[in-house]
Amino acid sequence: MSGTDDFDARRRLFLERALQYGWLVGGVGWIAPTQAQWFGSVPEALPPGKSVFRVRGDVLIDGRPATPDTIIGEDARIETGDDGELIAAVGADAFLVRRRTTANLALSGAKHAFRLVTGAMLSVFGRRRQPIEIHTPTATIGIRGTGVYATADAERTYLCTCYGTTDLSAVARPDARERITARHHDAPRYILGAARDGQWIIPAAFIDHTDIELRMLEALVGREVPFALSDDPYTQPRREY
Repeated sequence: MSGTDDFDARRRLFLERALQYGWLVGGVGWIAPTQAQWFGSVPEALPPGKSVFRVRGDVLIDGRPATPDTIIGEDARIETGDDGELIAAVGADAFLVRRRTTANLALSGAKHAFRLVTGAMLSVFGRRRQPIEIHTPTATIGIRGTGVYATADAERTYLCTCYGTTDLSAVARPDARERITARHHDAPRYILGAARDGQWIIPAAFIDHTDIELRMLEALVGREVPFALSDDPYTQPRREY
């Protein structure tokens, strides 16, 4: 089973259980038992001195096995194995790091950035005076107070601007640029390592992440998502306009 198939199977099972046990609240969103079933406990702002909300499977922070008590520094290296997953917050930012992912944070300097070497990560970022940048093998992505889902490998980067504004550029062709302003998953993109029909940035589908996951991440840093949640997290995201 592929990673996408595994993700869809888990999400489909969760929706079936939600409908069976009445966890959905029509037009309002998700009640606490729903979030506890999905994430293990109800997401809320992490207390000072705590970084990890949930860790599963093989996860390394700076080369050491992660635990619920691990403190993640602003310049940490995060690695997840075949069964690894990490949900954590660092300052005003929160991340859901999926399996088979390597990411290097660089948040302590004057220029905030992180490098997604390979794998997949859902992230929400607090507002800054200057944008944070995500670097992948094929893309540079500038971000301001935004929620994004990114996947990376040597050939292409997937980037969904879930909400907010991102500035995309291709590493192999820096003048290939696009600014995305989205309210609700409006314009996913692939940023390519090699041009396709002369294009370096091309449209993509919405894949592999949910509004409930975004809501959870924002809750960990004391914020709310800037849209209403639909009753069905398995369908295409609902636009508010």
